[in-house]
Amino acid sequence: MTSATSSISHLLRASAALTACVIIGATATAHAAASTDATSSMRVNYRDLNLATEQGTQALYGRIVSAARKVCAPSDIRVLGEVAAAQVCEAQAVARAVRAVNNPRLAATHSAHQRQG
Repeated sequence: MTSATSSISHLLRASAALTACVIIGATATAHAAASTDATSSMRVNYRDLNLATEQGTQALYGRIVSAARKVCAPSDIRVLGEVAAAQVCEAQAVARAVRAVNNPRLAATHSAHQRQG
């Protein structure tokens, strides 16, 4: 397995773990965890947000994107394969987290960001 293949595999696992672990509970907190060699995790809390408002959904979307960027970050930005894999990882992580939250406003916000590129 080459270094680039290993990194892509690592990032894809991190993406899957990040988004698969989003838990919506009574506390209205989503957990996003990535399974890496050092087992990192990121908690995205939105208890303070009102998802019935545009402002609340925009804030949550920003938090999800920020968490995905941190978890999916390439270890070496000079390796184009890692950068490309990180971008795929991030896009998949955000999409899965948005689906997991299951909020129409958040889905619309995500869709609007996808159209903008």
